[in-house]
Amino acid sequence: MHILVTGACGYVGTALTQKLLDLGHKVTGVDIMWFGNYLKPHPNLTLIKEDIRCSDNLPMKDVDSIIHLANVANDPCGELNSKLAWEVNVLATMGLLENAIKNGVKQFIYASSGSVYGVKEEPQVTEDLSLVPISDYNKTKMVSERVLLSYQDKIAIQIIRPATVCGYSPRMRLDLSVNMLTMQALAKGKITVFGGDQVRPNINLKDMIGVYLHFLKLGKKATGIFNAGFENISILDIAHRVKALVPVEIVVTESNDPRSYRLNSDKLLKTGFRQEHTVADAIHEVIDAFRSGILKDEENCYNIKTMKKLNF
Repeated sequence: MHILVTGACGYVGTALTQKLLDLGHKVTGVDIMWFGNYLKPHPNLTLIKEDIRCSDNLPMKDVDSIIHLANVANDPCGELNSKLAWEVNVLATMGLLENAIKNGVKQFIYASSGSVYGVKEEPQVTEDLSLVPISDYNKTKMVSERVLLSYQDKIAIQIIRPATVCGYSPRMRLDLSVNMLTMQALAKGKITVFGGDQVRPNINLKDMIGVYLHFLKLGKKATGIFNAGFENISILDIAHRVKALVPVEIVVTESNDPRSYRLNSDKLLKTGFRQEHTVADAIHEVIDAFRSGILKDEENCYNIKTMKKLNF
């Protein structure tokens, strides 16, 4: 297959693109490269440095499927430049989809977010529950979903609502809860937990990649919206899991982030997907990468620090 991956140089995109190439696919990767490029040259990889707001410039003539990962990610970055977040996450997504349809692309897989649910008291958050997004970032994801669904009679649409992703990637993110708490323990000898009682769903990066590969195979056999998250754990519980492997002090402070929800992924599991990797595996990956020297606590591992440096 020929797959176009937007955000191909990102945290998920780098690992996903490499896996697609390993499986023999032809990949056109698109990324503005604000956070660098960690992909190695490959005969089946065409890498384009481009802003997805300029999707007219992207070659799509023989593309079978698009996996759309590129976005202004997380709440702090959305708040830093709200206009940019809406342009990139919503308007550019619509433009990309319209160009895909125009060029005969058969499948569009979209990375939304489990954060669209906001604060939920239900013991299991399923895809049919109402969306109550809190931040601009959450709202852009919700609106993008609705835009995409309005085109579902023209192209196979799969919208994935991932939990918080964890584990090692060459383009590392240390602003994601499991990764962040593990790095705090390793680099600072202390873990700071804001709140702690909030329950958040998690998914190992390897399983996240597995979800995208799973839907590539399914094609139009399974369309619509799917949660993707398997371990609903409180932030404080994550800290204690890290502490069991890296003995440190845990400091609990107040939090202004009330989001707490338990993602249910039964709908995804019914399509035949199976979880193979865990939060524990991710913690071990981060520890091993740090101790081997390939991972350092650097500013470009934090999206908000990098965007501020770029003067957004």
